[in-house]
Amino acid sequence: MSVYIKVHKSYRTVVAMCDSEILGKKFEEGIKQLDVRENFYNGELVEEDEAVRELQRQAREDATFNIVGEKAVAIALKSTIIDQESIGKVDNVPFALKLI
Repeated sequence: MSVYIKVHKSYRTVVAMCDSEILGKKFEEGIKQLDVRENFYNGELVEEDEAVRELQRQAREDATFNIVGEKAVAIALKSTIIDQESIGKVDNVPFALKLI
């Protein structure tokens, strides 16, 4: 299970993670929209165990998280940085935003 992770450093760290299959795609449902832009999400392609470790490390550093896709959301749940109540969907694509 591979996902892309990109860490953006600014005044606060933002971690973007998405399923490899949806990178570069846009999903719409009514007025809601998910735009999985390559310039934001296209980082390092990693396997599940490495993704879990990176999410947990970034959570200890008070990062913010943008997570899109079935695999990415499952990994975020496994890492315990989000819970089921944190998950939304647009066009049946799950996503989670987490501000720590």
